[in-house]
Amino acid sequence: MQQILSDRILTLSESETLAMSKKSRALAVQGINVINLSIGQPDFFTPDYIKEAAKTAIDNNFSSYSPVAGFADLREAICLKIKRDNNLEIKPSQVVVSTGAKQSLTNAIMALVNPGDEVIIPSPYWVSYKEMIKIAEGKGVFIETTIESRFKITPEQLEAAITPKTKLFLFSSPSNPTGTIYSKEELRALADVFARHKGIYIISDEIYELINFTGKHESIAQFEDIRDRVIIINGMSKGFAMTGWRLGYMVASELIAGACEKLQGQITSGTCSITQKASVPGLLADPTKSEDLKKMNAAFLRRRDLLYKLLSDVPGFKTYVPDGAFYLFPDVSGLFGKSYNGFTITSAATLCDYIIDTIYVALVAGEGFGNPNCVRFSYATSEEELVEAVKRIKELLAKFN
Repeated sequence: MQQILSDRILTLSESETLAMSKKSRALAVQGINVINLSIGQPDFFTPDYIKEAAKTAIDNNFSSYSPVAGFADLREAICLKIKRDNNLEIKPSQVVVSTGAKQSLTNAIMALVNPGDEVIIPSPYWVSYKEMIKIAEGKGVFIETTIESRFKITPEQLEAAITPKTKLFLFSSPSNPTGTIYSKEELRALADVFARHKGIYIISDEIYELINFTGKHESIAQFEDIRDRVIIINGMSKGFAMTGWRLGYMVASELIAGACEKLQGQITSGTCSITQKASVPGLLADPTKSEDLKKMNAAFLRRRDLLYKLLSDVPGFKTYVPDGAFYLFPDVSGLFGKSYNGFTITSAATLCDYIIDTIYVALVAGEGFGNPNCVRFSYATSEEELVEAVKRIKELLAKFN
């Protein structure tokens, strides 16, 4: 029988985070009280001044196609933001605005990676990284880390992973799923490796830049000796609570930006005109003076501390204090082999499935993030729900032996 679907689709995995969110919604429709800790979505409303800018754009009839790479005023605002927050001088011609940071990432990967090219990715990693590489017919090379190393790679590990086929290095800081943040000194040490290997490009996913509990964000693009090979990915979803608005952007050399504009022009063209106009005042606002952003960060910090304390009291969970984003990624391998009522925990995946099916708490297993011993908790929800979720989990696991 003729195969209908392409090999590309048949070998592509479904997003584990979206799959668990889909299951959570299906249970909620049945009237079940599901606590969804699987989705990376701030539970805040978009700031009012951004919503007002969107309304003004509608009233001013910005309803036509937008330029593929984004409106000029938005690209200028991104340049100003990059100068203000990251101390980098860039031109609008280096900016491409897309329908979410996920599209920005895919554009960059598709523009750079040929079949067989190797892409080095620290593990754990965001679930879509490996699938994006797969679509580009590249080969993922994963550097394993541990909770003891705070899920960070060393320059020695990076050097050992590089081969003549290495084209790209892809990482996030602050990290999804771990909340890890690389310091300036740690980034400099990695940059020294790249400085010795001139043909390797670096994608720095900085979508969680504004959710940072350590102070100033540090970008690997700050180092002049590798700057022309760094592609910064960022967007509005996380820091501005604009997940549904769908706006991401990349900052790269003019050569790479132009290639991504060319690719995007054949796929989606420009992103939503209203979203673009709404994003301009958000980017122009100094985050150190924004009451909306301060409020969100303060809430995330309280929730981090609360969830860490709660999980530290759950036998079998090994955890740590993350520095940013809104995730905890505890190691649960201490529970493997334990049984209750005919069910045995054999992996993080079986544990997550059992938890959602019995006590209706949605988590994401670490397999999709490259670490089968861990489970991702999103604390982008209320403190009350975090307390109730861990209470359910602790009471359930107390029955296992």
